Amino acid sequence: MAAVMRSSSTRKSWRPRFAPPDPQPSQRQCDHPGCPHGAEYRAPQARDRLNDYYWFCLDHVREYNSAWNYYAGMGPEEIEAETRRDTTWQRPTWPLGMQGNSRRFTFTVHDPFDLMDKEAEDRHVKARMPPTPEEEAMKVLELSGSITFDMLKARYKELVKRHHPDANNGDKQAEERFKRINHAYNTLRASMAAG
Repeated sequence: MAAVMRSSSTRKSWRPRFAPPDPQPSQRQCDHPGCPHGAEYRAPQARDRLNDYYWFCLDHVREYNSAWNYYAGMGPEEIEAETRRDTTWQRPTWPLGMQGNSRRFTFTVHDPFDLMDKEAEDRHVKARMPPTPEEEAMKVLELSGSITFDMLKARYKELVKRHHPDANNGDKQAEERFKRINHAYNTLRASMAAG
């Protein structure tokens, strides 16, 4: 004999059953005297009781809102003070860097790329810019600052004597250095002649 399994539809839920909403919610009566309409719109009762409301129909809430003035009964100084308090959401404030009278705050910014430091920025800009041919020539001749033609000529003669291939027994490195010295000298001499 084969056993037959049947599903059970008598399973009970542990969830509480909620009553369906009322088909007609109870409606408020408009607070305007003599108005028979339902009230769907609220309006604050007074400046010092903003969470207490009148309930009006659409026509009467429009009428109430057009006539209501939050600043009614306040002088110019009081209005200015209220406006200033509203700019900070009516929270207490104090001057930047101070809390009360005794505590001072110091703000430090972690700036690993020196974005806030102008001198470091200038150094980075100079480091990123390729040197001019004149700057390269000054480096090869080991010169710095402003120079005259006589200073250039004296430095050139000194370096030529030291790095001439004949003075270094035909050393290839000395020959390459000698070529670079000649090129640097010609670059600076041409720059001085043009300037």
